[in-house]
Parts: sequence; C-alpha cells; structure tokens
Amino acid sequence: MSEDNDKELEAFQKALAAEHAAVYGYGVVGGRIGAGRRAEAKAAYDAHRARRDGLVRQVRNMGGKPVAAAAAYALPFPVPDSAAAVRLAADLEERVAGVYSDLVRATEGGRRSTAAEVLREAAVRAVRWRGESVAFPGLAERAITVSSSAYGPAPSSAPTA
Repeated sequence: MSEDNDKELEAFQKALAAEHAAVYGYGVVGGRIGAGRRAEAKAAYDAHRARRDGLVRQVRNMGGKPVAAAAAYALPFPVPDSAAAVRLAADLEERVAGVYSDLVRATEGGRRSTAAEVLREAAVRAVRWRGESVAFPGLAERAITVSSSAYGPAPSSAPTA
C-alpha cells in the first residue's frame, strides 16, 4: 500500500470512529430529547448508523480492518435533560464535520465528493440543533478543540448510558 493510500485509509478509519461515537451519542440524545425533536434525533441517529455501516464496507474494500466501536464514550458534559441533549446533538455534528473535513483533504474524486456531502449534512444538522452557523464548518470547531475522532472511549470506571 502506498503512503497516500495509508493516509486515505487512516482518514476513513477516523471517520468510522467518529460515526461510532455519534451513534453512541445519539443514543444518549434520544433518551433525553423532548418529544418535539425526537423525530429529528431519530433521523440523525439513522443517518449516522447508515454512514457507519458504509464506512465499515469502505475500509474493508480498501484492505483495512475497520476500527471497532468502544463499549462506551465519555461525553463532553452531563446530559440530564432535553436542553443538554440538544447541545450534545450539535456538538456531535460539529465533531463529525471536523473529521469529514479531514477526509475531504485526504481523498480525491468521488470519495472526496462523498466526504464533502457528508460534511455539508453534518454542518446543516449542527445548525439546526444549535440554531446558528459557523463560517467554515468542520474547521472552526477544530481550532477550539482538536480530537482524534469524536469522543474518546469512556474510562473503564465510567458508567455507560
């Protein structure tokens, strides 16, 4: 495998790790979100599950072993109510957008177009959740907090949601 292929595979693995974390996070969101936004949370959860499954196939097609999901993930803040669930959903989307911005840089052609479309989708969902936008989705958020994927696995003593 060439160095470019290794970098591309690594970027796909990071996107897969971010999708694993997003699926977990939306499980928490779904348990706390108010009834008025439950359908929106379910649609986002389904979108991230489908994207995760597609990335598993993509990594395998590239000759890699897909990174596994962690048993639990450390959330960036407690999520006791619907307002916190909305904040978490926006945060999840911003983090996913950041990882997909890296994937856009690491790919070419159709893969780049697909990554850019996913970046756009995540940015739009973040705006819907947060109610405001940023100038460069996936980039501004990374300047504040750099994360290797999305959330790290939860410490072994952390409770799971």
